[in-house]
This record gives sequence, structure tokens and C-alpha cells, in this order.
Amino acid sequence: AQRRERMTLVETHELRKQYGDVVGLKQCTFNVQEGEVFGLLGPNGAGKTTLLRILCGFIAPTSGTATVGGLDCHTESLQARQLISYLAGDPQLDRRSRGRDILKFFVGLRETGSYERGLEIAEQLELDLSRRVGWMSTGMRQKLALSVALSNSAPLVILDEPTANLDPTVRGQVIELIHDIKSEGRTVIFSSHVLDEVEACADRVVILRSGEIVNDQRMDDIRQRHQIHLETNASLPAIPTDFQDRFIISSSDGNRHTIDIQGNLADAFDWLSAADIDQVHVEPTRLKSVYDEFHSDQEDSVQ
Repeated sequence: AQRRERMTLVETHELRKQYGDVVGLKQCTFNVQEGEVFGLLGPNGAGKTTLLRILCGFIAPTSGTATVGGLDCHTESLQARQLISYLAGDPQLDRRSRGRDILKFFVGLRETGSYERGLEIAEQLELDLSRRVGWMSTGMRQKLALSVALSNSAPLVILDEPTANLDPTVRGQVIELIHDIKSEGRTVIFSSHVLDEVEACADRVVILRSGEIVNDQRMDDIRQRHQIHLETNASLPAIPTDFQDRFIISSSDGNRHTIDIQGNLADAFDWLSAADIDQVHVEPTRLKSVYDEFHSDQEDSVQ
């Protein structure tokens, strides 16, 4: 059978949001394909939540456009929202109600909602739905919010810091749930401060800084990047002309060198085979290295 070409589900064009003198987003342009897991990275105040709330139609952009399924997120927000399941970064739930009643209430609001699915997720997350929300810990309330958000089959799932307040084991279960959503052909946009989580499940990542997109890259491309650390007994041979766009000598200190490689490592070893190498160490470029290219340590901490 011929594979169906994936369509664009989410699209923004020169999206801008200004709060008085403060600019929340600047000329933000990107698109997300059906079935894609799309990670948003950036420190607090970078514009992640502002962007997600514009997509949900909760706030209006100052200028530019955002669409979901071809529907304008501002002028057609009600219709666009039917395509979205959203988990807020600070979910507010009625503290007097029991967990199962919260789940039933929200499932009943959506045609795509499934109480059975919500129960399955709550069980997977080991959440006691008989408790009142007011007697739940912060982590338990987060599990309940996740059970609500993931209990329906909307084509787009937007998660703002979905693993906040969760322990590492439960975080792993949330990653599994995101993989499940992707396997159903649905789309996920999520923000996170935990880079290992993004590496584990994102197809693409966008890095925001001060409201601007400073990097938009597929995870497959990042995984194709490596660093070679080596010690030589003589100078390095010149980089072949064909590979000068892929091989960069990022540091040299005497006989110690660090080389950034994009693409096939075999080409790099062919080049270095002429070098008199004493020691060599190869390591993949992690997402944190890419993130650190755009954000200094003092702006925010990431894990």
C-alpha cells in the first residue's frame, strides 16, 4: 500500500505577542506535521507557555497567525479547540471533588472523551481516583490532570510541562504514553525542562530564547552529530574540501583536538587515518550540547 503523505496540522506565521512593553513572542514561524512529536525547549520566560496558549485560543496574538487543522486559533478558536487536548502547566482542579468525578466531568465535555481510557491511564500511573483532590499530593494532582488530558482521542495533544512534580519512574511512564499517542498517528506538542525526556520521544525540537525561535532541528540530525576527542603525535591533516561543511575543529590545544562531526563517522575516520593518533574518544552530541549553544547556565537550569 502506498504510504500517505503526512499533512501539516499546526502552522504559525510571524506570530508575535506583546504584553505592554514586554514581548512574549517575536516573529515565531514553524509548522508541525501529523503524527509528529514536537518538543519546545527554553528557560522560564522564553515564550513556551505563551505559544501553547495561543495555539489553544486562550490568548490572542498581537500579530501573525496560528492555525490548527487549517482553523485560525484566534478567529475560529472554538472549532480549532475541538481538535486539541490540552494539559496546562498549572492545572486547577476542584479540590472538593474526588478524582473519578473530575475525570467523568471532563470526559463528558468532549465527544472524543473516553472514561475507560482515563481509568486505564490513572491505573498505569498508580493513581487512586477515590481520593478527593484536596487530599492529593502535588504529584497525584499532576497524574489526575494527565489522565484527564490523555483520556480523549483529539488529533493534537498539547502538554505544558507534563512531568512536572513527578518522580523519575512516573516520568518514564509519561514518555511511554506519548509514544502510544504517536503510534496512533496523533500529534504531540510538549514543553519540558528535562532534556533527556525530549531526547527520548521528540521527532523535532524548537529552542526558544526571549520569544524567538533560535533553533529548529530534527532529533535524527542531532543524533548524527558527534564529537571526536583525540591526541596526536603530529599536526592534523587538512580537512578535505568535500567535508569542510561537516567537519569543524572546535578546539586545539597543542596535541589535543576536539572535532565536531555532522553525518557519517566513516568519512571522518578516513580523513583521520592519515593522522598519527595516540588516543581517540568518540561521543554523540547530546541535546544538552545543542541547548547550551543558545542558553547560558545563568538563564535557567535544565536536566
